[in-house]
Amino acid sequence: MALGDSIEAVEMNNSRDQTDLLNENHKRHLLVTCQYVDKLLSDIEQILNAASSTSPFPKYRADSSPVQRKVAQDYISRIRAQLVRVLEGQRIARPRPQTSSIFAIRTILGFVDIALEELKPRYMRGYGEVSEAAIPELNGISGELQALARELDLYLAQGLGQNLEGRLERLAQTGDEAGLLRLIERVVADHGLVEFRAPLLVIIERLEEQRFEIAFFGRVSAGKSSLLNHILQSEALPVGVNPITAIPTRIIYGPAPRLTVWFANNEMRTYGVERLAEFVTEQHNAANAKHVTRLSLELPSDRLRDGIALVDTPGLGSLASAGSAETLAYLPRCDLGVVLIDAGSTLTQEDLGTIRALYEATVPVLVLLSKADLLTPEDRARALEYIEGYISSQLGLDLKARPVSTVGAHAELLERWFAEAIAPLYERHRQLAAESIKRKIGALKEAVEATLRLKIERKAERPQDRERLAEVEAGLRHVAGKIEEARSKCWDALSALADLTGEALRRAAVEVASAWPVIANDQAALEALVGSTLAQVVAEKSKPICELLDGLGHQGTSALHAAARELGAGKALAEAELNASVKEMPRFDPGALKLDLRFRFLLSFGSGIARHRVEQELRRQIGPVLTHALSSYQKVLEAWALRALNDVQQRFAAQAGWYRAQIQRLAGESNIAAMDEERVRRDLEALARWRAEALTDYSGRGQQDIAAGW
Repeated sequence: MALGDSIEAVEMNNSRDQTDLLNENHKRHLLVTCQYVDKLLSDIEQILNAASSTSPFPKYRADSSPVQRKVAQDYISRIRAQLVRVLEGQRIARPRPQTSSIFAIRTILGFVDIALEELKPRYMRGYGEVSEAAIPELNGISGELQALARELDLYLAQGLGQNLEGRLERLAQTGDEAGLLRLIERVVADHGLVEFRAPLLVIIERLEEQRFEIAFFGRVSAGKSSLLNHILQSEALPVGVNPITAIPTRIIYGPAPRLTVWFANNEMRTYGVERLAEFVTEQHNAANAKHVTRLSLELPSDRLRDGIALVDTPGLGSLASAGSAETLAYLPRCDLGVVLIDAGSTLTQEDLGTIRALYEATVPVLVLLSKADLLTPEDRARALEYIEGYISSQLGLDLKARPVSTVGAHAELLERWFAEAIAPLYERHRQLAAESIKRKIGALKEAVEATLRLKIERKAERPQDRERLAEVEAGLRHVAGKIEEARSKCWDALSALADLTGEALRRAAVEVASAWPVIANDQAALEALVGSTLAQVVAEKSKPICELLDGLGHQGTSALHAAARELGAGKALAEAELNASVKEMPRFDPGALKLDLRFRFLLSFGSGIARHRVEQELRRQIGPVLTHALSSYQKVLEAWALRALNDVQQRFAAQAGWYRAQIQRLAGESNIAAMDEERVRRDLEALARWRAEALTDYSGRGQQDIAAGW
């Protein structure tokens, strides 16, 4: 054996002997100590980063110099590297991380949400009586902060933003839109424009999918699911139920029927299509207790092709407010919106709001009069004329409505519409999808540019300007707090209906006794009088709920318009838009009342005794029926009030959130540095230099022109 080989063998044996000097307990202690040292080093890093911390409550003074921080960080890196060498030298394996960082962050956000919930007045009363004036302020503070935390939680739950750079790199091979998206992403990141993250990532996802989405919108029972079943020649979509999942159902082509469901924990499962109702109906998935985040239904239908998706959205105005919220959030994502107006009902503010939201999101719209079989040809023509005229007068859009039906011979109307309006799109769906995405990119680019311009225009804020911004922000917060406060006031008003039987019967007895000489022998008039009196009593008791919601709409509109004026930021929601659901408050109907009141010499008694005898008889004959009717109405009214409140809150928050972001940004950057201003100007120039011809003219070309071309 050579001398070199002998020395090497001795060194290997010595090394092996060194590692064998420690037993398992020693090694465990060494590992735990190294982990503890690493944790302490992380604490040092947090102290060093105090200078760059954005926390409004810093724990340490930022008194270390950049050189000191750099040297300390270098030493920390060396200590950590040596920790690794020590463990490897002792053949101690470092444990792999077991907890997902996303899961950990979302868990912490859950505690953040709980802490912010406890800022509301009902919890703060434990620290002393809360004044009436402070209630909206506390509710507003809690609601604003909770909304931001929940937006972040939803962003993380959806898995958005993963490997963004790689995704943009791959898209660069398929089209020049990726260059502009890369620029927008950089601008959004550099300037902290988090409000544009979600729309940016949705556009990137759409580019990756290369799919043309035709979405069907409408109120509950407008016939969306029946219409889609007929088009697809399938019974896969459940009908006659309220969809309540928090996400629309996307229907795409597949060689075999299959349902794919995504859940909030990022888990994906596949099922038979017959199980769809388990996830989209109130009966089987109340309040989305199964935490469904996405649904995809594959069908081997001749009416579907690769690259085309039909989307069944939850009904607007459904008892499931989460479904309505998700439908409103989904609006900008689709490439073509089909809005169904129920022939058995009428055109509502909610329908107009859907059309307007699609238009503002640069999405073309087709309007259908569903259930047209319910109307005679003459009534159908009048209904179409009314719908088209009202849309034109209210929105300034020249949209043609088409009648459709799925019943009997009238189904030919649906077949004709599909053949003339939808089938031709299949041949050029890729072109249409590309144009749709370019419109969305263009709209996003404009919004980012407007935000950057606002930063420069408001750079020299005077103290009084900042005071006005603070007043506007306080106004938005006050309305948000009033909306939360309205919930408890609604429940108080609703609870009064539960004990209304006695009062309603007493009022009816007064009216009957007063009118007895006229109605004594007129059974129909007697029953009509009692029914109308009962309805009037209930209307009086429920009127405060409608007035409360109307007031919220007025206050919300005023606050939004004040913010729009101060920021010079476009048109705010009108009161009719904010209160679209409030105008449709359900009315109490006592039903058909069967009464048999026979009194001899009723009026010979005193008026008090006469009323008492009538009340006793009414209580005996219709008391239980009235109590049941009031209980049922209370449930219907409660569902309506909850939906209307959520609708007002969602519409207000959607616009108020953008205003708040601008106000907070301006308040923090009122003295924008020259370097920052120059950076903003460079980014504006970079966005402006992007070739205008690379984008479809989403603003100059009217939506009705786009739709007319189809």
